[in-house]
Amino acid sequence: MAKNRHKELGLSDQEVLGMYETMLLARRIDERMWLLNRSGKIPFVISCQGQEASQVGAAYALNREKDYVLPYYRDLGVVLSFGMTPKEIMLSGFAKAEDPNSGGRQMPGHFGQRENRIVTGSSPVTTQVPHAVGIALAARMEGSDLVSFVTFGEGSSNQGDFHEGANFAGVHKLPVIFMCENNKYAISVPIEKQLACEKVSDRAAGYGMEGITIDGNDLLEVYSTVKEAADRCRNGEGPVLIETVCNRLTPHSSDDDDRTYRSPDEMAKAKSQDPIVLFGSYLRENGLIDDELEKEINDRIMEQVNEATDYAEEAPYAMPEDALKHVYHEKA
Repeated sequence: MAKNRHKELGLSDQEVLGMYETMLLARRIDERMWLLNRSGKIPFVISCQGQEASQVGAAYALNREKDYVLPYYRDLGVVLSFGMTPKEIMLSGFAKAEDPNSGGRQMPGHFGQRENRIVTGSSPVTTQVPHAVGIALAARMEGSDLVSFVTFGEGSSNQGDFHEGANFAGVHKLPVIFMCENNKYAISVPIEKQLACEKVSDRAAGYGMEGITIDGNDLLEVYSTVKEAADRCRNGEGPVLIETVCNRLTPHSSDDDDRTYRSPDEMAKAKSQDPIVLFGSYLRENGLIDDELEKEINDRIMEQVNEATDYAEEAPYAMPEDALKHVYHEKA
């Protein structure tokens, strides 16, 4: 990255340090959840590791007081940026009653929080895309200049929900940013067996929208691209499809063994492109961080992660008699 590139984008030193801290917080929460899973304390993990730059760069480019986000299951960096706390994430991991996403009813990664305009997703992938388009249509009808931001993996771009949502948004020029976090694998299926075209963004032309492919490991490129897309949406110029090419540094989930389909050399290359390491190097080159500050940030984060873990582990589970609550109509 070029020196002082963040200032050219209108970002202050404190803002980029905040972005780095959010990325690192997502990574440390994710790492802790893997440890908890392997020790038998939580049932499932689906990881954000390797995709933090795409998530945090995009979230910081949006209006976090007004815009709506419809994240997919890996988007820990997005929801932390939009106001979810480590404690709330851990409550979800432990499936406790206080889990703000679903009261412990859904697997981790089904993010939803009304107060922060985080719209819940479903277990079937890609169903969040038509919902995002619906929010954008409602904004248009109400005369609001909010942007609807939806994410998904490249495997999801092959689902009918994506195509229907993109087509409707393109026809009506709705204020939607479609962001595909292309980590090159739909569980174990490599990208070359998923797409007949070269890039996910190639599909944008069929819907009359702009399509852009960028380096998802470059936080500032993601920020700049999403910021421009959001401005375009607010100006009534229609939706944008952004493809961020990144790496999944873990198995698909805690139930997967990616050693059966990924070589050690491939994994070594992916880890050499770790977005947190890359952005940390940028901050060092610009004199914004040193060993002392890096330790201070990490210690502060680990204190949050430890407190969140302890709280969630001791928190009560939902009552069995509440299993059908919010499922069927209840008489007043």
